[in-house]
Amino acid sequence: MVDQHEENPHELASAAVVVGTDGTEHASAAVRWAARTAADRGRRLLIVHGLNLPAARATLGVYDVMVPPVSETMRARGSKILTEARALAHGVAPDLSVATKLGEENAAALLTALSVHAHLVVLGATPGMGTIAHLGSTLLAVTAHADGAVVVVRGDRQLTGDRAPVVVGADGSEVGEAAIAAAFAEAAARDVDLVTIHAWSDLSAGEFAGAQYLEIPLENLEIGERALLAERLAGWQEKYPDVTVIRKVYLSGPREHLGDWSQNAQLVVVGSRGRGGFRGLLLGSTSHWLVQHAECPVMVVHPK
Repeated sequence: MVDQHEENPHELASAAVVVGTDGTEHASAAVRWAARTAADRGRRLLIVHGLNLPAARATLGVYDVMVPPVSETMRARGSKILTEARALAHGVAPDLSVATKLGEENAAALLTALSVHAHLVVLGATPGMGTIAHLGSTLLAVTAHADGAVVVVRGDRQLTGDRAPVVVGADGSEVGEAAIAAAFAEAAARDVDLVTIHAWSDLSAGEFAGAQYLEIPLENLEIGERALLAERLAGWQEKYPDVTVIRKVYLSGPREHLGDWSQNAQLVVVGSRGRGGFRGLLLGSTSHWLVQHAECPVMVVHPK
């Protein structure tokens, strides 16, 4: 077991919960979630908005020099968005320490830079979004490239209550160790059960049906995969003895099983990359699918 919390800047007392907002309804849901989380953990909340002025100046050219109100209007609108978000956060937690930041850069660059020293970075996502075109460039860039953990809040649906479990996708790889560590910490902080989902194959059930893997005795396969999962969890169960762990091992379809469990979970935790852990990949296919389709907030955890 690798201790992810030793000298971890994301766990320092000074590390704030950082949330991005653009004033939309799904961003407001993210602000409310971030405010509740920051208040529960005794942390500061930092609400940020990126103006993306360089892109505006490139588009406007000399026009902005001749007519300064163009950029001034953008700043005024950004300040209004942050003021409204601060009020929203205080409506959730009146005593919460809230700061705001209006950046000239685009939101993705601003949030990614702040993620280095943030406890969490939080973003909103529109419920029911489908293809990558609807995912949003900011959301995709931050979940792919931020440091530490990024939480994608999907809507503002009231979940099954404070006792709903935390669910983690455990792929059995060293790359996924950070996700397991974060999931145990989240379950402990919330005092709820942790459900670990492990699937031997990343294929869907339909794709798997015609594969030669079925020639392997399934009983032997399940025994081996349960042993692998137990090995990955052992050290963390020692560190968090009060967390009840429910283990689920499946032959295939991690996306589908995690999606099903998200209907009754308060948080799903996944790694930022697949079992291969290639740095060139933006997101593992399972993580990518979940931030588009899960029924509850999704935490994407980046390994050190």
